[in-house]
Amino acid sequence: MKYLILFFFILSCSSDKPKGRTEAEVLFKEAQELVESERYILATEKLNSIKTQHPYSFYATPAELLQADVLYLQESYVEAAAAYLLFRDFHPKHEKIAYVIYRIAESFYKQIPDTIDRDLEPALEAVKYYDEVVQKYPDSSYRIDAEGRIANAKKMLRQKDLYIADFYFKTELYSPARYWYLDILENHQDEETRKHAMFRTIKASLELKEGQTCLDYIEKFYQLVDKDSQKEIKSIKKKCKKAL
Repeated sequence: MKYLILFFFILSCSSDKPKGRTEAEVLFKEAQELVESERYILATEKLNSIKTQHPYSFYATPAELLQADVLYLQESYVEAAAAYLLFRDFHPKHEKIAYVIYRIAESFYKQIPDTIDRDLEPALEAVKYYDEVVQKYPDSSYRIDAEGRIANAKKMLRQKDLYIADFYFKTELYSPARYWYLDILENHQDEETRKHAMFRTIKASLELKEGQTCLDYIEKFYQLVDKDSQKEIKSIKKKCKKAL
C-alpha cells in the first residue's frame, strides 16, 4: 500500500512540471513559476542552465531578460541596472525594449538616497533613461510614470545644487557660490529657484568687488526677479558703480 501511495505522489509531482517541446522551454517555464513564487535563487539556477546548456535556443534571450527582472525583484538594483543595460546593448530592437529602458531608469531611481546631502548620481542616470522612454516611446504605458519620476528626481537635484550654492554664499565663498548659482540657471527651470539664483549671482558679484560684472548681471536679471529683490538691487547697483 505504501508503495502505491509513493507512486501516486511521484506521479502527481511529475504532472506539475511544466511541459515544453525542448528542455530550454521547460527550464524557462520552471524559472517563470519560481519567480512568481518568489523563489529567486532556484529561478536563477534554471536561467543559468539555459545560458550554459542552451545558449543558442529561442529561450536564451527571454532568459537574459528574466534574469535582470530577478535581480530587480531581489532589490539588487546596481546589478539589475547593469543586466538591463547589457540586454539593451545586445538586443536594441527587442520588442520589449521600452520596458527594458524603463527598468534601467527604475533601477537607478531605486538607488536615489532619501536625503540631498548624499551622492545623487543615480538621480542623474534615472532622469536620462526616463527621458529616453518619454522621447522615444511616448505612446508606451511607461510614459506617465516616467514623467512623474523625472519631476521627483529633478526636484532633488535642484535642491542639492541650491543647498551647495547657498552653503558657499553663507560661508562667504562667493566665487564658487556664483559658479553654482549660474549652473542652476543653466540646468534648472523652477521659477522661484531661478529668481533666487539670479539675485544671489548679483550679490556674489558685488561681494567679489567686480563692479562691471555686477552691473552686467543686474541688466540681465533685473526684470526677471521679484519686486522685493528689485528694490534691493537698486541699492546694490549704486555699490557696484562705486566698485568700478
